[in-house]
Amino acid sequence: MIRLALLALLLATPAHAAEMAFFVKNLRQQAVAVELFSRDRETVWPGGDSVFLIQPGSQKSMPISCNPGENICYGAWVNGNDQVSAGVGPDNDLSCDNCCFICVEKTTETIDLVE
Repeated sequence: MIRLALLALLLATPAHAAEMAFFVKNLRQQAVAVELFSRDRETVWPGGDSVFLIQPGSQKSMPISCNPGENICYGAWVNGNDQVSAGVGPDNDLSCDNCCFICVEKTTETIDLVE
């Protein structure tokens, strides 16, 4: 009976989430909106109807909680004009060569958004 209770407790305990950060430098002349997309589950950061907004010449740290080993891609676009985009774009539907990262506990990935 005790074994069954312990097994049920272990199965009910969620997997440990990793805390990592993305450090984004906006080197463009326009403000940019950024979202982070999981390629392994239907999760978007910051989530809801929100975006990370970064002013021209500014930088921002975007801490997230993710699953270790999860594949995370960034999508960025000029604020107010999502036709000018980088990474996987605002709809997470563009291909890219270097816009995805693996979730690793206590790491920071740097992204430079250029013209």
